[in-house]
Amino acid sequence: MSNFWRDRQVFVTGATGFLGSLLTKKLLEESANVVALVRDWNPQSIFHTYGLDKKINIVRGGIEDLELLRRALSEFQIDTCFHLAAQSQVAVANQSPVSTFETNIRGTWNILEAARQSSWLKRIVVATSDKAYGTHTKLPYTEEMHLQGDHPYEVSKSCADLIAQSYYHTYQLPVAVARLSNMYGGGDLNFLRIIPAFCQRLINGERPIINGDGSVVRDFLYIEDAVDAYLTLAEQLDKKEIIGQPFNFGNDSPLTLLEVTRLVIKASGQEIEPDVRPELKREGEIQEQYLSSAKAKRLLGWKPQFSMEEGLRRTYNWYKNFFASQGKI
Repeated sequence: MSNFWRDRQVFVTGATGFLGSLLTKKLLEESANVVALVRDWNPQSIFHTYGLDKKINIVRGGIEDLELLRRALSEFQIDTCFHLAAQSQVAVANQSPVSTFETNIRGTWNILEAARQSSWLKRIVVATSDKAYGTHTKLPYTEEMHLQGDHPYEVSKSCADLIAQSYYHTYQLPVAVARLSNMYGGGDLNFLRIIPAFCQRLINGERPIINGDGSVVRDFLYIEDAVDAYLTLAEQLDKKEIIGQPFNFGNDSPLTLLEVTRLVIKASGQEIEPDVRPELKREGEIQEQYLSSAKAKRLLGWKPQFSMEEGLRRTYNWYKNFFASQGKI
C-alpha cells in the first residue's frame, strides 16, 4: 500500500456530492488531512451519513468566493486540490444557464487563480466531463478532439476545461484535467439520473422507464473506478508528460440505454420488461457519446477494475439496503 497521501493537506471542492463524498472517504482511508469546501447541507448525503463531516476540516461557502478560496488554500497550507464543485444537471443548466456558468466557469477560474497565488499548492485536478466534447461524428472521443459544447451544461464544461489548460500553459500551474464518462454507484441520491431511477423503480416493484426508444449510446464508469482515476492522476502530476494534460476516464464499453436497463434488471434478479416511451425522447440529445481511455492506460497505468455487471450488482444492493434503512421497503 502506497503512503503517498499520508499527512498531505488536501482540499476538495464539491466534497458533499456523490463523487466528492467517496473521494473524501478514500483520502481519509489513505490518511490524508482533508479540508472540504461546503456550501449546502444535505443531511441525507453520504458525506454526512458516513460521518465524513466529523473527520475533516470544513470551510463553509461557495466556489464563487475567490477570497474565501485564497484564505482556505493559504491557512490550511494545501498541497493538493481536487476541484469537483459544479452544477451537474443538464436539465437545470438549460433552465438556469447564468447560475450554471457562475458555478462551473467562474468557480473554475476562481480555484485556479487562488491556486496560482498559493505558495503551498503542488498539484490540482480539475473535473470536467465527456460532455465537454459536445457533438462529434467520430467516436470515441480522444483528448486531441476539439471541445465544442453547444448547450449550457456542455459549454460550461468546455470552458472550465480550457481555462484549466490555460493556467498551465500561461502560468505553469501544476494542473491536469479529468474528463469522465457517466458515473454510477451506491450513494448517488439524485434519482433524476437513470441508474438510481431504475434501481428505485425496481425496488418498488415497478418497471424502469426509458425516455425515448432506448437507442442512445453512453459509457458508464463505476464510482470506485472514478475515485481511483482522480487519485492516480494526482499522484503522477509531477511527471512532465502528465502535467497540464487532459485525460479521459471511462469503461470503454459503450452501451445503448436499453442494454443498460436490461443489465440493471438482471442485477435486481427480476424478470421484467422496461417501459419504453419513444414519445418522450429529449430534443437535442446527443445520440452517441463515449470516450477512449487509451491515454490514461498508456501514461498513467490506469484501467477500470469493475465490469458493468459487477458495478450494477453492487449498486443495486446498495440502494436496496438504503431504502430498507429508510423504511421504504
